[in-house]
Amino acid sequence: MPSDPGARGPSIDLNADVGEGFGPWPMGHDEALMAVASTVNIACGFHAGDPVVISKTIEAAVLARLAIGAHPGYPDREGFGRRELVMSPAELEASILYQVAAIAGMVEALGGKLVHVKAHGALYNRAAVDAGIAGAIARAVRQFSPDLVLFGPPRSELLAAAEAVGLRSAAEGFADRAYEADGSLRSRRREGALLTDPAAAAAQAVALARAGQVQTLCVHSDTPGAPEIARAVRSALEAAGFAVQPVAVDAPG
Repeated sequence: MPSDPGARGPSIDLNADVGEGFGPWPMGHDEALMAVASTVNIACGFHAGDPVVISKTIEAAVLARLAIGAHPGYPDREGFGRRELVMSPAELEASILYQVAAIAGMVEALGGKLVHVKAHGALYNRAAVDAGIAGAIARAVRQFSPDLVLFGPPRSELLAAAEAVGLRSAAEGFADRAYEADGSLRSRRREGALLTDPAAAAAQAVALARAGQVQTLCVHSDTPGAPEIARAVRSALEAAGFAVQPVAVDAPG
């Protein structure tokens, strides 16, 4: 549900990770989140998703005129991509290229266009601090298309790698995750890692947007109460004067 692209004032993107079900096992609240988000990141089948789930998710995103991104992760269905795996740079680069190309092909076949890439889970977190892994991801994305936007945390190795290979990037913040004092995300293994109170998540989202260091904010589809959180976040952002719209310049308006 993108805002009017002609709206004046500051803008912020609101993204959601979707398409993470598998076979008969649903995951998250995709339909409710797509009614609120401006951008979606679709699982590529390695950490979650399957061809049918991916196809249906893309169709819904195209119908809703949302900006669509690929959400590649480690090949780790059992751990939902939230466990670190040891992969050589060549293995990782080929894996990312494979996932991005698959999603891009399906998106095009179903009437849409892929505009960005956001790594998932443990891969995202590792790439934020590991220049080698960040470089493998950026090279794979750049090899597929230099027009894609790469999402990553502010001041991260991931964004530095994007710049190094000539990719556009977008700094991302999280409305539903707690932060440590150094600006890193609190580990999901620690108490209080998730913000499940919609008011608290909305306040954090507005604070992140006002700080001006991020261009896109995420709400995870598997966070308890995700639809309520996303609605509160969007309402608070708009009340604060932000137009909620895709960060990628080629996104549908």
